[in-house]
Amino acid sequence: MPVKKKIKVLIVDDSAVVRQAMSEIIGAENDMVVIGTAADPLIASDKIARERPDVITLDIEMPRMDGLTFLQKIMSQHPIPVVICSSLTEKGADTTLRALQYGAVEIINKPKVGARQFFDEARIQICDAIRAASSASLRRISDLSRPIEPKLTADAILSRASVPQALQTTQKLVVIGASTGGTQALQALLEALPHDAPGIVIVQHMPEHFTAAFARRLDSICKVSVKEAEENDTVIQGRALIAPGNRHVLLKRSGARYFVSLKDGPLVSRHRPSVDVLFRSAARYAGSNALGMIMTGMGDDGARGLLEMKQAGAQTIAQNEETCVVYGMPQEAVKLDAVDKILPLGKFAEEVLRFAGVGVLAAARGVRAGQIKEK
Repeated sequence: MPVKKKIKVLIVDDSAVVRQAMSEIIGAENDMVVIGTAADPLIASDKIARERPDVITLDIEMPRMDGLTFLQKIMSQHPIPVVICSSLTEKGADTTLRALQYGAVEIINKPKVGARQFFDEARIQICDAIRAASSASLRRISDLSRPIEPKLTADAILSRASVPQALQTTQKLVVIGASTGGTQALQALLEALPHDAPGIVIVQHMPEHFTAAFARRLDSICKVSVKEAEENDTVIQGRALIAPGNRHVLLKRSGARYFVSLKDGPLVSRHRPSVDVLFRSAARYAGSNALGMIMTGMGDDGARGLLEMKQAGAQTIAQNEETCVVYGMPQEAVKLDAVDKILPLGKFAEEVLRFAGVGVLAAARGVRAGQIKEK
């Protein structure tokens, strides 16, 4: 049986402590190897010329050349999957998000040295991000047959209801899960929706603080209102709520009102927030009033939750392989027979409007992507 090639990783960070911690984390994995470290992009360029890595982990703020400039050079000269390794600060979140526009595949937090629980969770998230990046060919999808460690299910946050709750409302809503490549996919979907689109709740795998910056950017360019979810936010027409990084988000209902609740707790399906948690809560509290959408991303978070939604009467859609950056999460949902339709990303907005029964109305109004948002 042929031995799989290890993922070759180059670590670029001006902090010796971070380089050491990252080297220890990556070096402990059986399917990846550190081929070098660099304190700045100029040193990194020399090392890339000698041996091309499969993935680069890259800090943003560094001496001699900043990470964004280096990222642009990489993508314009010899594209290599890049994972941005950033400090957990809201101040730098907007700058770091620009890296996704420049071609970075993922954003991860730098490991917190000395805090065992945080370090262990960082290890999982860092290694999964590197695996996802190595699978995200810039032109086509690569082999996703990576080993996945045992992980908790949504049971850790919300038990599965034995009997679905009786529906007390006909309000339609949409729940969406995405990971690697999801920031671009979500922007494409939300920009295409009219201001009176149904209420939306989103889990995008992204570190704490970056979700707030991501929501603000989307809010500035979309007709629907977009915000980072807060405890007890109501799910209303014309608004999309994005789960905050490092918090699980659950859909709840009180009478005819849908709202969200934020929870701490362990990683579920290796993530916090977890798509499985959101989808399970939608199955319990919304049932056939919900549309579940699973988008591009590594791993299987959301697949089981989408199946629960389908079994509860919800409509379910998966993004097709051709338009995914990484065809992992949608593929796992398809394998479980959790998906009613497999569609290209460009058809998602049309499907949302069809589900909500506003497609004809939107067309009659001449609603087009790019109109000024009505608040």
